[in-house]
Amino acid sequence: MRRLPIAAALLLLAACHPARRDVSAPVAAVPRGEIPPASPPAHWLRVIGEYGSDSAPRILLERDGQLWLRTRDVEQPVIERHGTIAIVQATGDTTDAVVAHEGDRVSAIVVGDTGLLRRELGPESGNQLVITPVRPIAELRREAMAATTPAESGSFRAPDLVELVRLDSTIHLEIRYATANNLFATPFYSQARAFLQRPAAEALVRVSAALRARGYGLLVHDGYRPWYVTKMFWDATPPAKHVFVADPAKGSRHNRGCAVDLTLYDRATGAPVEMVSTYDETSARAYPDYPGGTSRQRWFRALLRAAMEREGFTVYEAEWWHFDHATWRDYPIMNAPFESLGR
Repeated sequence: MRRLPIAAALLLLAACHPARRDVSAPVAAVPRGEIPPASPPAHWLRVIGEYGSDSAPRILLERDGQLWLRTRDVEQPVIERHGTIAIVQATGDTTDAVVAHEGDRVSAIVVGDTGLLRRELGPESGNQLVITPVRPIAELRREAMAATTPAESGSFRAPDLVELVRLDSTIHLEIRYATANNLFATPFYSQARAFLQRPAAEALVRVSAALRARGYGLLVHDGYRPWYVTKMFWDATPPAKHVFVADPAKGSRHNRGCAVDLTLYDRATGAPVEMVSTYDETSARAYPDYPGGTSRQRWFRALLRAAMEREGFTVYEAEWWHFDHATWRDYPIMNAPFESLGR
């Protein structure tokens, strides 16, 4: 490991030492301002991340054009002085630090005499984390399609699944489970389509209209999911990783046609916006209130959440991209494959 000073990686941030901040209050769900913050310098992105141990992680993040080192609920400003990083202490003193590099990648920060390794939270490249299926997919598919959905009691609304792009052509699709670019690196859907129950679909169209006025569109990764696919996910996943997939014995809100996985795209370029984590990432960065990353990434995440919540959607506590519509309890678990749903 080659250790270099941070001078080559950071600009001078401030001539003064701002006080440390207690940030124990919840992260705001509404973005500040009408336009997103600017992206930080590219070399900052190599430093931003998590460092230290599982029991005492430290988050190096950017907020309002300033780098901060967060330990639990306290943030200390980070400045550059005389070619080294300086962590500003509560007393006003500073602790010099350097960063360790492996090529262009920051692999650790050293604060005083303490080395803090970078925590491997997710795919740095933006590619998906991959779970290797424990059994052949073709075999799992045959078994799942022959299985019976879990019995449910009570009365439900008659299903009325609507194809999203038929209601709003500005909603774009990137259906990951119709490709190999997903958690299992193999296709599960034979068609790249997205459906929701009509009340949820119409609410999503209203979200789309509100965001369109601000220059953004919705990019949908998944909507209604046949129950047999949920069973395939479960049966393909090693038991130690079942926490990442829904239990088919209970079904999922995707099976009811009232859950949607999505992000934003820029209507001017057609490109997805920056978010704090990748879709389907299985790390702390996926949480909707995760404080790390950049101001710009958190702004887009907050914009999406606020727009969805205004129309009756609730974000899932561990995935910023997953939203459930308020009517999800009204519909049964469904198992109709996409091929049986009319165009």
